[in-house]
Amino acid sequence: MGVVNDQVEHESPDVQGGDANASSADQPSADQPSSDQPSSDQQTAVQSRAQIADARRVVVKIGSSSLTQADGHLSLDALGALVGVLAERRRAGVEVVLVTSGAVAAALLPLGLTSRPRDVATQQAAASVGQGQLIARYTEAFAYHGIRVGQILLTAEDTIRRSRYRNAQRALERLLALGVVPIINENDAVTTDELRFGDNDRLAALVSHLVRADAMVLLTDVDGLYDAPPSRPGARRIAEVRSAADLAGIEVTGRGSAVGTGGMLTKLDSVRMATSSGIPVVLTSAPNVRQALAGEDTGTWFSPFGKRGSARAMWLAHAARAHGVLTLDDGAVRAVEGGKASLLAAGVTAVAGEFGAGEVVELHDGAGRVVARGVVSFGSSELPALLGRTTAELREKFGEGYDRTVVHRDDLVVVRRRPSKV
Repeated sequence: MGVVNDQVEHESPDVQGGDANASSADQPSADQPSSDQPSSDQQTAVQSRAQIADARRVVVKIGSSSLTQADGHLSLDALGALVGVLAERRRAGVEVVLVTSGAVAAALLPLGLTSRPRDVATQQAAASVGQGQLIARYTEAFAYHGIRVGQILLTAEDTIRRSRYRNAQRALERLLALGVVPIINENDAVTTDELRFGDNDRLAALVSHLVRADAMVLLTDVDGLYDAPPSRPGARRIAEVRSAADLAGIEVTGRGSAVGTGGMLTKLDSVRMATSSGIPVVLTSAPNVRQALAGEDTGTWFSPFGKRGSARAMWLAHAARAHGVLTLDDGAVRAVEGGKASLLAAGVTAVAGEFGAGEVVELHDGAGRVVARGVVSFGSSELPALLGRTTAELREKFGEGYDRTVVHRDDLVVVRRRPSKV
């Protein structure tokens, strides 16, 4: 069992091949989430649909398909209608954060494009041009209601690295305190594929966590979650989802629209991210946003079931792309699932995939089931020679530095936990 337990502070001998002492590398780095993030016992006061009307802070996400015309170009009417509703809530004292797609759609006309570009370079160029167009339209629309807006473009690193997390959080809090509506989009012009949200649904969940939102509203081109494709005769809207069991047998598609990147599967991923962190979600269509924010029976209500942890843990569990797999022995599996141990080389039995230090990997048990996900401290070319060796053996054979943890507990999130004893 190669793990480091965070409750052991003194020097102690190896335990089943693992070192029970936390080394100097076992301390949180400057890039770890800070201790002033929401603690795990914090949870939103909004626990029912009707309570959304009294929410203090709400994140609203709108997708490209809800902001575009039939020809794929930006619809100023749709944008104006959304802004009108959000302005009403802002004047009523609600702090509103808007996560918006639509930058690429806004660039189609200025760039003379007939459809969403397929190659990465043109997508990035379109995002760069379109973001200016999009924020200009939002600025004008909110100004009509006497409300100022501020633009924030985020990457995944901005929500998982300590310094960037705190900077983003501080900027958002100050904007809200000044009565400004923050308008957020992913910084598609510079984001790499390895560290991107992939769509603004996941971004909205992370932003909801970042600003400690009381609720999140996802606006799409369908008026809720259905038990079958909405176009199928007899499909019924699901008014409320209280647990994952309520989704059993539900048929959804992962395909997004011609101008967007996210389908219903990504929206359900976003819902899981938010609700597992204690944030309730309403999924509905853009024309129903007023009813959703008023707590009326529209769309699908997803009840929160978890408590707030760190944004880094949320990203690792739901949004990060794994580059490889580490297989653990039974002792390491038990310790990692306990949630308070770092992984040492002594607990790793096999390595698969190609990855570098600092990339995300999955931790599997001997049967190939995912136990956890985490950021690895060694590359795939280094790890094989270290497997099964205790910290003392690594230090003796390879020197200082090789005795560090393979995955630090601050960079690890458990996906599957042991059942609690009854």
